[in-house]
Amino acid sequence: MKTILVAIDFSKNAEHALEYALMYAKKLNAEIKLIWVDNTTSDESVIDTIEGDLRREKKSYMNELIKKFETQLNRKMEVLFRKGRVYQEITKAARQIEADMIFTGTHGVSGFEQYWIGSNAYRIVTQAPCPVVTIRSDYQISAIKNMLLPLDSSLETKQKMPFACEVAMLFDAVIHLLVMYNTPLSVIRKRIDKIADDAETCLKEKNVNYIIERIEADNIASSILEYAEQKEIDLITIMTDQGTTTANKFLGPYAQQLINNSMIPVMSLRAKEHH
Repeated sequence: MKTILVAIDFSKNAEHALEYALMYAKKLNAEIKLIWVDNTTSDESVIDTIEGDLRREKKSYMNELIKKFETQLNRKMEVLFRKGRVYQEITKAARQIEADMIFTGTHGVSGFEQYWIGSNAYRIVTQAPCPVVTIRSDYQISAIKNMLLPLDSSLETKQKMPFACEVAMLFDAVIHLLVMYNTPLSVIRKRIDKIADDAETCLKEKNVNYIIERIEADNIASSILEYAEQKEIDLITIMTDQGTTTANKFLGPYAQQLINNSMIPVMSLRAKEHH
């Protein structure tokens, strides 16, 4: 993991996401690239307008941001300027620079439209070619000591294990495997148990400290958030693609609920990008 991409929209959330990304970059000795997407519709050549002045001010602000954070990182930061749809340009840039992770702020369910991060965070998550970390501006940044990995009945759920293990080893964190049952069907419950066994085997092989707990969950998202709060979890890791399975899906409403409502950073991985 050598390249981190951070979405900047000049909100406090964006700067907070950059501060959080800095913690990972230092551990990884990775470079940080900032991306700002101009999603306005006016012509770039029109400079005698408020929008033209606003663009110049934003570029000036970006330079100040770089000066501030480069000293903490002790290496140069590159800025990518793009124009178009925010989530499309960010995911396109991530592919071009082969980003290993994307960090973006989120305003949660209340979202403020004058900044684009809140409204685009979930779209970035669902289209990104690499793991995406979403973080709220009111989260108190601290070292990662406890990570939460919810396990469901899909085959894709295991695919988050290798990347989660890397992060856990990076921070010397404990992984909490949360085995969640929301069905009485024994066939699906046995499948979940098998996935949990495989996950434990993976963690043992990599010498990652872990805790495993099993719960009955009527509402997947709220059960995850409740557990995370109780156990003082520092990072929740989920899969956003769950194929066509009908049980315990994190795709769609579950993933969206977690990203929008979690006070804790959420790391989202797309199954088809991580095998």
